[in-house]
Amino acid sequence: MTYAVTELVSVTAGMSPGKELYVSLRHRGDAVRLLVWDQHPHHVEPDITALCEARRRRALWLLAAVTDDWGGEWGMCEAPQPQSGTKSWVVLPR
Repeated sequence: MTYAVTELVSVTAGMSPGKELYVSLRHRGDAVRLLVWDQHPHHVEPDITALCEARRRRALWLLAAVTDDWGGEWGMCEAPQPQSGTKSWVVLPR
């Protein structure tokens, strides 16, 4: 889990440099869930949004491989209104 925290926090911090991050780590049932919420702005143009998402996915390729190997899941999405930014998460079985 230490690797997942380090990787997810470092990549998301790089997506919105100099801005605050929200980090949450929870243990529920048989899984540990890590959530990082950064302040990367929403893009209005769909092409820019797709490029930005592809960039973030490429940056998280190693995290994706480790998560898959451990039987977990990961993802990202735009924060719900009225908030802004991007939420990224990892769920790993205990």
